[in-house]
Amino acid sequence: MSTFSQKLTSMRQGLKDQVSKFKNKDFMDAVVAGCAIVAAADGKIDGSEKQKMIGYINHNEELKVFEISKVIERFNHYTSNFDFDHMIGKAEAMKPIIKFKDKPEARVVISVCCAIGAADGDFDESEKNVVREMCRAVNLPAGDFGL
Repeated sequence: MSTFSQKLTSMRQGLKDQVSKFKNKDFMDAVVAGCAIVAAADGKIDGSEKQKMIGYINHNEELKVFEISKVIERFNHYTSNFDFDHMIGKAEAMKPIIKFKDKPEARVVISVCCAIGAADGDFDESEKNVVREMCRAVNLPAGDFGL
């Protein structure tokens, strides 16, 4: 097993308790915005990426704490900004993430984004790069996440 895979497995193990601990609207917004950023990493958001995020949340014990209809509503909100303009979409999606700068919740947001990026078995370089940007925005070392 690669070091990255081991790190990802390790992050997932504690994620459920952490997400439950931080269950609130601001935290959900940050997680969903991060997912939208990862989905848009290649410059477009297609149906398969939306399905990946929804499928991951529906089947993931850590994220079942969030009401799926609210998650979809917020994901659509953030992705519509990307549809309008990629730079505006990214800037708007970074706002809820930046609220957690220097807070313990930021580590959980980044962990979820890594898990979403890797959910299809291909955490590509464009997805890793946007997660690295999120790490910088919240003052976390990307190396902590195997990036």
